[in-house]
Amino acid sequence: MCDTMVIVGGGRVLFAKNSDRDANEAQLLEWHPRREYNHGTRLRCTWIEVPQAERTHAVLISRPFWTWGAEMGANEHGVAIGNEAVFTNQPYAKTGLTGMDLLRLALERAESAQQACDVIVGLLETHGQGGGCGYENSRFTYHNSFLIADPRGAIVLETAGRHWSAERVEGSRSISNSLTIPGFAQTYSDRLKTGVAMGRARHALTSAGIAGVSGVAGLFAILRSHGAAGNCLPRYSWLNGAMGAPCVHAGGIAVHVQTTASWVAQLAPGGCRHWVTATSAPCTSLFKPVYVDRPLDLAAPGENPGQSLWWRHERLHRIVMKDPETLFPVFEEDRDAIERNWVESPPDSAEAFAEHGRLLDGWLEKAGQIQARDTRPFYVRAYWKKRDRMIGAK
Repeated sequence: MCDTMVIVGGGRVLFAKNSDRDANEAQLLEWHPRREYNHGTRLRCTWIEVPQAERTHAVLISRPFWTWGAEMGANEHGVAIGNEAVFTNQPYAKTGLTGMDLLRLALERAESAQQACDVIVGLLETHGQGGGCGYENSRFTYHNSFLIADPRGAIVLETAGRHWSAERVEGSRSISNSLTIPGFAQTYSDRLKTGVAMGRARHALTSAGIAGVSGVAGLFAILRSHGAAGNCLPRYSWLNGAMGAPCVHAGGIAVHVQTTASWVAQLAPGGCRHWVTATSAPCTSLFKPVYVDRPLDLAAPGENPGQSLWWRHERLHRIVMKDPETLFPVFEEDRDAIERNWVESPPDSAEAFAEHGRLLDGWLEKAGQIQARDTRPFYVRAYWKKRDRMIGAK
């Protein structure tokens, strides 16, 4: 599902997002340079073609490996966007631009939050939104809301089919899997699906949480939250797994997603700073500095486990979550100390990713030496056994 947050004030904007997708849906972190195109060039998005812009901006995006669009990202002008699935009473089109397509198109074409909002609205009204958005269930679809930020402010944009409403952010704001703009939400919400997705519950948690945040480290903590301060244990439901908190863990019967990537940014007129996990489960991962103005070359994760950071980390994540109370101490102290240093003095991305890789090797070795029992409910264990079989994991 997902949660996105911003805090506007103090001469800067703080931005954070968790992307919640299917458990085996690896997510790519990739950089694209600015480009120029001939007039009349066509662009193939996830399901449909649209006219290409004659000039696009440099972007850094995080996207599910099988889609063209992105779950979150930023561009060279300091625009950052996150999107959320929302469930409405309007018809769902069989094809069109996905919310992820709209997000990436806006980053490639806009120089401010307002321009990005205008780009999304224009594309929505011209081409519509639609098409399958799920990995395991290719027919799963939804409408979208967006939190669009730049160094000077932020905008919430919510949609229902081709209908939309926008609201300028004052102070702090979060969005989850529910419509929130007064009037628009009451008119277009699908209450049943929104309830199952627990969008309102997570929206309440994140709204309360960001009220006291003063820096990026506080946003790291919110994205890692399982719903109670100091609690490393997810609270599972047979219906929708551990969807009641920002750090989502899969295991439900009806809804089964987990957090597959996370992003935090500080946007300011004098410069922007970004941190990403480029892995699932921020509670078990490390936020690393990345830069929109520098090429980034990472091993691409795909459908099957390999040597990419995403899948290497996933091995640790699946071991640790069997008994988090016992296994979190394997990495927490190291991770937190490194993040404190990196927030104060960010290294080059290549150096940070290499360090995470070295740490991951050690954490996997330590976790493998601990005799831990599987403390998860039986339906969660059954869910993960099936996902492991899908990728041929032992």
